[in-house]
Amino acid sequence: MKRGIILFNLGGPECLEDVRPFLYNLFSDPEIIRIKSDILRRALALLIATVRQGKSRDLYRQIGGGSPLRKITEAQAAALSNVLAAKGCDTKVYVGMRCWKPGIDEAVNQILKDQITHLVLLPLFPQYSVTTTGSCLKYFHELDRKFGLSSKLQIQEIHRWFDEPLYVESMAGLIRQTIGEIRGGKGPDRVHLLYSAHSIPARYIDEGDPYLEQTRKSVALINASLGDDFPCTLAFQSKVGPVKWLGPDTRDVLKELGKKPERAVIAIPISFVSDHIETLQEIDIVYRDIALNSGISEFRRVPSLNLDAKFIDALANLVLKTGVWH
Repeated sequence: MKRGIILFNLGGPECLEDVRPFLYNLFSDPEIIRIKSDILRRALALLIATVRQGKSRDLYRQIGGGSPLRKITEAQAAALSNVLAAKGCDTKVYVGMRCWKPGIDEAVNQILKDQITHLVLLPLFPQYSVTTTGSCLKYFHELDRKFGLSSKLQIQEIHRWFDEPLYVESMAGLIRQTIGEIRGGKGPDRVHLLYSAHSIPARYIDEGDPYLEQTRKSVALINASLGDDFPCTLAFQSKVGPVKWLGPDTRDVLKELGKKPERAVIAIPISFVSDHIETLQEIDIVYRDIALNSGISEFRRVPSLNLDAKFIDALANLVLKTGVWH
């Protein structure tokens, strides 16, 4: 028996030249732009990528010219493999990016070459949405039909894991660490927790996407782990386009919190497990400026999970729960 794991993520441009093709890949995804005609959707994706590339490149310049997402995800894969090996569960861990490199196709090709017999699909999104986990799994299923993967290996899928205890503990631990760094040791009545999740079009929720419900449950579980001691708000970021998106907008919430200038605000990236453009530029630069200009006395972001030891243990626990080593 040869066991393997695919860690799914969306990916990100690693240099400025990657920005336009990355945007094209992102917006040509039928789960992102819901147009039935493949030709029309790709034409629209090309238009969006062409129009947005200049602005997007400016944003990536602010964080060094590219996304660190690939390096972090590959490091997470190596760390997960090491943790499982220490438990006597040797496995190969592959990275498959939906919108960039290494692609899901590349991961599947290598899995076939390695003659893997048991495979776990692990999307790096705690809360399920058709735009993230759903898109990755749908693309994998297309490759399954193409290559007959299900007839060659046993496949286990993990769809969501917002309630994995070790994940909740890892998030709570990083929040406690950040609270401890607040200047002057401010008590619970002087710290506001601002959970910021990636927004999606509101109509997806109306159509049955469980993302909003699971994100709310994530916040409740983490708050419970913290003793429910701190006031908090769930807000949403990274909106694109004129359609109605999930709200409230993180920017608007920051401006409201600025009316209580004695409070320190801690931003918590609740739907991200790795640093990338939304944490390093949107939260760390844009939202910090908005916070301080709105009168907030102190603004901090909780570190992304990245290679947090308890988080890697959480991923290992998720894999072991599938029973693939039994």
